Amino acid sequence: MKADKTYLELCKTILEKGSLKEDRTGVGTKSIFGYQMRFNLNDGFPLLTTKKVNFNLIWSELLWFIKGDTNIKFLLENKNNIWNEWAFKKWVESSEYNGVDMTDFGRRILTDDKLMTEYKKEMKNFKERILTDEKFALKYGDLGNVYGKQWRNFDGIDQLKNVINQLKENKYSRRIIVSAWNPKEIDTMALPPCHTMFQFYVCENKLSCQLYQRSADVFLGVPFNIASYSLLTILIAKECNLELGDFVHTIGDAHIYSNHIEQVKTQLERKPYKSPKLVINDFDTIFNLKIEDVTISDYNCHPFIKAPIAV
Repeated sequence: MKADKTYLELCKTILEKGSLKEDRTGVGTKSIFGYQMRFNLNDGFPLLTTKKVNFNLIWSELLWFIKGDTNIKFLLENKNNIWNEWAFKKWVESSEYNGVDMTDFGRRILTDDKLMTEYKKEMKNFKERILTDEKFALKYGDLGNVYGKQWRNFDGIDQLKNVINQLKENKYSRRIIVSAWNPKEIDTMALPPCHTMFQFYVCENKLSCQLYQRSADVFLGVPFNIASYSLLTILIAKECNLELGDFVHTIGDAHIYSNHIEQVKTQLERKPYKSPKLVINDFDTIFNLKIEDVTISDYNCHPFIKAPIAV
């Protein structure tokens, strides 16, 4: 319940105080700069209840990061479609693609029903090829040196393993940091990292994590980010025999896309439910976790609110 209230306060602040801006996607946003939220992880798992948030998508994406994977094949195998558009964009912009013109498909399909029909057909075929054609998947399913690559191999350094080792051996260090922002590899990424770096902090044997996010899609992305980094903190605390502290979410450009404003207003009218519970199987290290090892229970929530993604 507290998580919803904290998140909805951010939404309300943007609607009331945000500035209208043009943006890279061409959709337009209402945004503010510099905002911080704090979630006490002892108050319950911060999965929002004022709209349905698919936990399986959050967990499979986080596990994908932990594995150091950058190919959407793993995600598709786990029925996770949240990165499809960026891989699909790579395919339809290639010289090998000879289907219907998909230039700027993210915006065009919102107003062109005929193109939407073609897009759905092309996307279905694309996903099937990723899952069945290994050569095609290697070429067009890979998103470049995105999060998982940087977490596990930042110029040869396994940052995530270093975090685990530091928390076990030198937990009061002020250098327990993972950075996804690798300037020399930005151009090799399908999407430069929005959640750019995170730091762990131990006090009174409680583990806290602070994320700095340069850019935040508040309606679609932030609910995922809150739950994902909270879950990562909980899993690492469990491996390192630490209690739970806070997840602190610091955002640079916090924005609501212009075609998400009505959806946000709908969500603001809803009353939160009690937070769900995490169910985690025993494990020795986060690097050996499987999809079935983490689930949720008692998740009561309002219905899902649909909104287009800006690519």
